[in-house]
Amino acid sequence: MKSGQTQKSRIIGGILLISLLGWANVALSKIQGEYELMEGEPSQHEAGKVILFEFADFYCSHCHMFERVVGTKLKKEFGDKLEIRMVGFPVIPGKLPTAFEMYNQAVTMGKGPEMKQLLFQSIHEKDIQVFDKTMRSLLLKEIGLDPTEFETGLASGKPFKTLAKGRTWGERIKVTHTPTVLLDGNIRVANLTAENLKTVIESILNQDSKS
Repeated sequence: MKSGQTQKSRIIGGILLISLLGWANVALSKIQGEYELMEGEPSQHEAGKVILFEFADFYCSHCHMFERVVGTKLKKEFGDKLEIRMVGFPVIPGKLPTAFEMYNQAVTMGKGPEMKQLLFQSIHEKDIQVFDKTMRSLLLKEIGLDPTEFETGLASGKPFKTLAKGRTWGERIKVTHTPTVLLDGNIRVANLTAENLKTVIESILNQDSKS
């Protein structure tokens, strides 16, 4: 390619990049509510849906409250337009990672939300702190998962790797407490009231409908 053509291509490319960045800034500027845009974090937004990443510890009472009250309200409000994904982030000392691994394995078997709810209830409402094989079999029966397949997946080490990956992500973006919420992977929300989260989520979805 000739130098003149190269220069022209660079100019056009620069204009396109500026246009895209400008559009993104305009879109974000129209989002209502309290939030912080995480610079350097890529958006994981999917058209017509908001993904709520919740960095949480199963042994954290605040996480249980968020799940039981705020999470339930938001799912009732938005339905399929909101997906809540828990990212295991242990902060309570002296606890085994078994509960987090159980959740990650259940996700791969299509029962993530059911397992998450069951684990929170078991820990905070029934005071079950240790999830040995016998206890696991009882919980698996409640949500209809095959014990053999589940235990094989658990023993593979993949659920633990998923936990480690989530912890690395949390440490990189300086998560210091649970629950911590990111919308679409790059919009951090510190005010975790249902009202504020509803406002931010609605604004994101409204931007989708206008684009």
